[in-house]
Amino acid sequence: MFNCVNHILQFTTIKNNVFFTSDTHFNHANIIKYCMRPFADKDEMNEALINNWNSVVKENDIVFHLGDFMFGNMNRFWDFRSRLNGKIYLIHGNHDYELMDKVNVDDGFEIVTSQLNIVINGQKIYLNHFPLLTFDGIYKEKPSWQLFGHVHSNKNIPGTSADVKRLDYLLPMQYDVGVDNNNYRPISFDEVKSIINTQIEMTK
Repeated sequence: MFNCVNHILQFTTIKNNVFFTSDTHFNHANIIKYCMRPFADKDEMNEALINNWNSVVKENDIVFHLGDFMFGNMNRFWDFRSRLNGKIYLIHGNHDYELMDKVNVDDGFEIVTSQLNIVINGQKIYLNHFPLLTFDGIYKEKPSWQLFGHVHSNKNIPGTSADVKRLDYLLPMQYDVGVDNNNYRPISFDEVKSIINTQIEMTK
């Protein structure tokens, strides 16, 4: 596994479209109940997530997946991965340990790591599966962002996250890129930029 904690990867959207997502939980039947996902069963969810993904992500696009890729039958990993467009970087979550133990995920992703610092079009972004209380660069004129998943927040269905009260402490330059919070699809860098800029403006 490649550990990128002390590395900063540089990207530009002139060369590639860049997307973020988290908590797909492919093949996890109970996540439908836990997070009130609008699917009849795990097969319908799997197909919807794959179709939604490929509707926005093209073959050579870059996707940062912030953890909890799948759950359950790990033999299906290559089935899911092979059907998803893009070059995927996995910042693993708490539900990915079994996957990493049973499958050579290094062959399926560009990088597998616990956290990652990146810069896109000059914007510094810290990626972690979990939301953080504080992080580097938040008080600068151009603050760093922190993108995360894990909490399964959903702006359309208040209260679906067990961590909803803790989310009151989020900084305006933080955002949950999980599928539950983003219409069950990856969200683009430009979309995240617009959301975070709006959040920052609302605090002024």
